[in-house]
Amino acid sequence: MILEERDYHVRPGYLNDFVTAYETLGLQIQKDFLGEFVGYFTTDIGELNHVVALWRYESFADREQRRAKMMAHGPWQDYLTAIKGMLERQNTRILVPTAFSPMK
Repeated sequence: MILEERDYHVRPGYLNDFVTAYETLGLQIQKDFLGEFVGYFTTDIGELNHVVALWRYESFADREQRRAKMMAHGPWQDYLTAIKGMLERQNTRILVPTAFSPMK
C-alpha cells in the first residue's frame, strides 16, 4: 500500500473557485478511476491557499495504471481546462507506511 499526497498551492483569491471546481467537475472522475479517496483538506492556519489531497493505492504500479486511464478520459481534460491559471505550483509525494502504521 502507498499513500499519495498531492499539495496544491492556489493563487490568492482562487481557493474557493478551485475547491468548487474540484468538487463539481473533478472529484467523481477521480473516484471512478483512482484508488481509495482518503480526503481533501484546505489550510486554516499557517500557509494559506493550500489544498492537500490524499489517495491510497495498492502499489506504485497500480497508481500509474489508474492515473494513465484517467488522463486519457475526456471529462478529466475538461476539468484541467476549468482550473487553468488557478495554481501557483503543485507537489506530489508518495508515502510508504512503516511496519507499525495503522494504514498498511
